[in-house]
Amino acid sequence: MSKKQFTYKDSGVDIKAGEELVNSIKGIVKETHSDAVLSNIGGFGGFFSPDLSGFKKPTFVSSVDGVGTKLIVAFKAGKYDTVGQDLVNHCVNDIAVCGATPLFFLDYFSTGKLEQHVGYEVIKGFATACKENGVALIGGETAEMPDIYGPGEFDLAGTIVGIVDEDKVINGAGIKKGDVLLGFKSSGLHTNGYSLARNVLFSEYEVNEYVEELGSTVAEELLQVHRSYLSLITALKGINGVNGFSHITGGGMVGNTKRILPEGLALDINWEGWERPAVYKLIQEIGNVPEEDMQATFNLGIGLVCVVDKNAKEEVIAEATKLGEEVFEVGTVI
Repeated sequence: MSKKQFTYKDSGVDIKAGEELVNSIKGIVKETHSDAVLSNIGGFGGFFSPDLSGFKKPTFVSSVDGVGTKLIVAFKAGKYDTVGQDLVNHCVNDIAVCGATPLFFLDYFSTGKLEQHVGYEVIKGFATACKENGVALIGGETAEMPDIYGPGEFDLAGTIVGIVDEDKVINGAGIKKGDVLLGFKSSGLHTNGYSLARNVLFSEYEVNEYVEELGSTVAEELLQVHRSYLSLITALKGINGVNGFSHITGGGMVGNTKRILPEGLALDINWEGWERPAVYKLIQEIGNVPEEDMQATFNLGIGLVCVVDKNAKEEVIAEATKLGEEVFEVGTVI
């Protein structure tokens, strides 16, 4: 009796499919590279040689994140080209609020069964956002794990590295009583609160159903790309009196902004200081969600907060307005 033959491919892992994906993305990844990138895709490590000549004391800043259950919306909608952009932009914002300029990004894409068109769309999203932010995509990992993910499922993670002069780090140390909180619009839910949003909205609607109150389908609303605030932060951070930035992610405006407050200070938020986008009103109404949960879960339409000295407020507003931003006074430091 002959023994049953087991192969890696029979077990659910197709090495050839992985190689084909790598070959298909080489061009779009290469487009994100500058002269500072010393390696091509496919090596064991990514090499980046930054120009440090303009720095007195260069300090590297890094962050790692995922997209969360927003991915489930992408699975349901069959739309895969936005979630990679979400991840890059989220990571960029997390280090930009510290005063850093992003340099390079590395991604991790894991799935049950590697479908080349899905992998290509996801990685194209990484590359698109990297180009928009002036970031090099210098490496990544694609893992096929058939017994961990179900059919059509995958997960994403990413790491970004940036640089800032030590004396230009923005950490909120200068924030004081009386400072003003200026808020800037988000593009939808960004990448937080999706477990609650999905449970509520999918109890009432199909993923591709048009919703009058939203002026779009559920998928179109929930898959809006998490916006990058890099250019805005870059324009504002040199203004005297800009004391801190807060990227509004999980935990909402209070949960994130209090992270940069010196001890003994608190926030007085004016929750009526801006018009909440329709999606939040819909979620709260359909799900009978308590206001406290809404404030702690979602950005509620404000994705970035700039903490400024009251005497710098008008200059910050003028500079942001030049960039086409609408600015909202959303609270004060107390």
